[in-house]
Amino acid sequence: MNAPSCPDDEAAAREEIVAALRDLDARGLNRGSSGNLSLRWGAGCLITPTGMEATQITPCDLVWLGLDGKPRGHLRPSSEWHLHAALYRKRPALNAIVHTHAPYATALACLRRDLPAFHYMVAVAGGDSVRCAPYHLFGTEALSAAVLQAMDDRLACLLATHGAVSAGATLRQALKVMQELESLCQSYLAALAAGEPVLLTAAEMAEVIEKFRGYGQGPVAAAADDAG
Repeated sequence: MNAPSCPDDEAAAREEIVAALRDLDARGLNRGSSGNLSLRWGAGCLITPTGMEATQITPCDLVWLGLDGKPRGHLRPSSEWHLHAALYRKRPALNAIVHTHAPYATALACLRRDLPAFHYMVAVAGGDSVRCAPYHLFGTEALSAAVLQAMDDRLACLLATHGAVSAGATLRQALKVMQELESLCQSYLAALAAGEPVLLTAAEMAEVIEKFRGYGQGPVAAAADDAG
């Protein structure tokens, strides 16, 4: 069955999503059909289909998903659609969500540990830590509820024994947060191998977060404006 044609602006958004998906695969943050990605669109979102490898997915394969969970398209949406829809419903400032099985983030998630303030760039996710959501079966409402809690006032979280999620006001921001999170997890695991890292205090991290508000595009702004 052929997918219907779409307006030029939606076509451009679909191209952007596919390019981002393939970039994640090329960077090794996802492999094969692992992970998923979405972009808020109208009263729902454009989300990657389930069970397809990044190199196979075309712009027309993306599924439009209403925030009530009802899809429109010729393929089924990602099995993790629950967490995407739940985040968009609760966090109106978020417009893009990225879920990966990035190696270092996943390794830390398998330890079921938060990423603490061992480095000031942890603040890129909007706070003084990146929380690890407790384990739940993939593709379930229980997992999406755990993600909502772990990402309260944050732009990222780890998923115990699973992977990581990042979000942002734009797809570019969500990708930036995910890439930084993977790098931070790599550094943190290396530091743990040598000893126990010294953590920045809550006051020191508050200074970093405040400085980030006026830096560049303000990577923390979406989390701060969206809190509560």
